[in-house]
Amino acid sequence: MMKTLRNIFLAGLVVVLYSSSLFAQGDIITAAEFMKLYKTDKTLVIIDASKASDYKKSHIKKAVNIPNSDLNTNKDDGFLKTNDELAAIFGNNGVSPDKTIVVYDGGAQKSASRVYCILKYLGATNVKILHKDMAMFKKSRVPLTPMATKVKKATFTVNVNTAILADLAEVKSGKFKLVDARDANEFAGTTDKSKGHIPGAIHIAYKDVVDAKTHVFKSKAQLESFISKKGINPGDAVIVSCQSGKRAAVLYVVFADILGYENVKMYDGSYNEWVAKGNAIDK
Repeated sequence: MMKTLRNIFLAGLVVVLYSSSLFAQGDIITAAEFMKLYKTDKTLVIIDASKASDYKKSHIKKAVNIPNSDLNTNKDDGFLKTNDELAAIFGNNGVSPDKTIVVYDGGAQKSASRVYCILKYLGATNVKILHKDMAMFKKSRVPLTPMATKVKKATFTVNVNTAILADLAEVKSGKFKLVDARDANEFAGTTDKSKGHIPGAIHIAYKDVVDAKTHVFKSKAQLESFISKKGINPGDAVIVSCQSGKRAAVLYVVFADILGYENVKMYDGSYNEWVAKGNAIDK
């Protein structure tokens, strides 16, 4: 009887540890970890990066709404506003680089990942990503509300981290392995939105690095195995791109945060900027 109970306990422990490896990785925190910060960290700022209409329906209590698209010069082009404009947006919403910042979105990882990358680029150092999983939120008693948060403005002083974003010259340099996070048809140039891809790019769709059902990032072991088959290995210098920077951010989190690559950048202008500047593409 004791042996059977011991085996059941060990089996349950393995499941718990495996589940934790899928959720808590680097700057990616669980709902339970978030609640510890929520209760104890007085500097905590929570950013809901989803659309304003979704924020109005329900969001984490005390969260401010900074939709990913609000950081662009145009909601669809993906080109970032100036550093001063970005600093004003964050500061007006009570965000400053010296605070603990937790970002989340509707659950797809794209908007939260991009806001995370932009904050890191602007000099914020303590930024976390929380996956929105209603079952986990309920289990950890994450408080939700439709009521807008009263904002106390802050000063966001920019201290640009040049290791985060890549410019056009770096993409052309040939010193990086370029990874395209778009769908296969966009990469192939068979849609109205895309005529192909940047020459030399390796295709890793952002959907391939998250679980198809939960959209949670896959485990480190799963990602290492998958990415190595694409000819990319630790020690490689990597630039991630997509159509307009949103999906590329998901891959940035995978390479830089989960896998620990030391030289990885996000080409935020991505395909849109590459084409707008008159550069050639491959099919």
